[in-house]
Amino acid sequence: MPKKSKTPSVKRRSADQEQPAVKRSKEEQSDTSTLCFQSPATLFESLIQPMGTDQFFSEYWEKKPLHLQRSDPGTALYYQSLFQLCDLQSLCSQGLEYYRDINVVRCVNGKKKLLNKEGRVKHSVLNKIMSQNKATVQYHQPQRFKDELWRIQEKLECFFGALVGSNIYITPEESQGLPPHYDDVEVFILQLEGQKHWHLYNPTVPLAAEYSVQSEDSIGIPTHDIILKAGDLLYFPRGTIHQARTPAGVNCSIHLTLSTYQRMSWGDLLLDAFPSLLCDRSRREVSLREGMPRRLLLSSSEGLHTNKRLAACLRSLADEMETGMQELGFTHMKRDFIMNRLPPYCQQQLSSPSGKSPALKDTVILTFNDHMVITVEPRPQSTDDATELVVFVLHSLKNQREGHMMGDSCDDQEERSISTGLQFPLSYLQALRQLQLAEQLVVAQLQLPTQEDKLNLALALWSENLLRVL
Repeated sequence: MPKKSKTPSVKRRSADQEQPAVKRSKEEQSDTSTLCFQSPATLFESLIQPMGTDQFFSEYWEKKPLHLQRSDPGTALYYQSLFQLCDLQSLCSQGLEYYRDINVVRCVNGKKKLLNKEGRVKHSVLNKIMSQNKATVQYHQPQRFKDELWRIQEKLECFFGALVGSNIYITPEESQGLPPHYDDVEVFILQLEGQKHWHLYNPTVPLAAEYSVQSEDSIGIPTHDIILKAGDLLYFPRGTIHQARTPAGVNCSIHLTLSTYQRMSWGDLLLDAFPSLLCDRSRREVSLREGMPRRLLLSSSEGLHTNKRLAACLRSLADEMETGMQELGFTHMKRDFIMNRLPPYCQQQLSSPSGKSPALKDTVILTFNDHMVITVEPRPQSTDDATELVVFVLHSLKNQREGHMMGDSCDDQEERSISTGLQFPLSYLQALRQLQLAEQLVVAQLQLPTQEDKLNLALALWSENLLRVL
């Protein structure tokens, strides 16, 4: 970390700068991983090596599949350590349940046959179902219990700025778990053990926004015929039709699926940003508050005049956006991401603020910049006639790893959004953005009107473990 200088200074933070490391045990420090966890960018780069990140995103991302064959035995051994058959037995003792945590499936005549029991998973019963039915075990979101997957996926969520889920698939010899289908996520397959025979087909819906099973007679011939071996990686974009089978002579295949970019399209961004954008514009422009023609809702056709009027409004709004006169806010997508993502790796050590509390003369730095977002929203439960805007700092430091990607009720999400955020007056926005951009900053340099405001902001962030004194 940079040392505190004698004279006040501001240093700029680079986009992929690594967050301050959390102290870990000696066992964790003696790392045999073939991945580089120095930063989110280096983690992804090491995941897809020997290919470079720029080449991957220019040639493959959202465009076409990629198969990376690895002859390095170290990679195969590391992949194998991420999940093994013996892990399943120990995890069953932690109260896994069918449907929620485990699905037992087999593809029969092009359809998925579900072989789940009810209630808790007993390892002996699970083994029996697998062997008697040549069934696939699909283990949902293993990062909830496997530390190394938590470590990988937390970094990938920082890299993509999107949720990253995972599943483990255990498939016996000459068996297939799922019928041909396509997903609404970008998929990275890591072959952990054994081999898997993959067939990929051209998308019927490129960059699909939903999951869909496809019939064998509608998908044509494969565009890719791949044998995935231990240590190999396979990537394919959402919408890619695929099916996989454990070949003859291979006792068992275990692979890990990492998935991301669900509902992260330009269309999704517009759906989030546009309502508040239009609402703000309506407050400022009387023409948007004028009444529409009488009986328009009873009309069988909206008419060319109505279309032209709406198009003119949209065109004017687009012009303001393009010139920067109208600021966009992606409040719902930001909230959804930060409330549902993984907490920092080894977050149990973040229960109380670390180090000395900040004073005006101290140089400070944001500690988990990738785990916080800033939103500008109406004050909750405001009773004033005029809507008052406030600044929220939301963070994921208190998120529960055990619930990652498992879905929450609306009530649970609302409760967590209140408990994992700070609220400030709108006048604090510039100072917060100043902290986000600065590598280091003296508290007294914060762009706030009074010394008391500056200290209050620093103390509030420090109390949530979002800021520390250098």
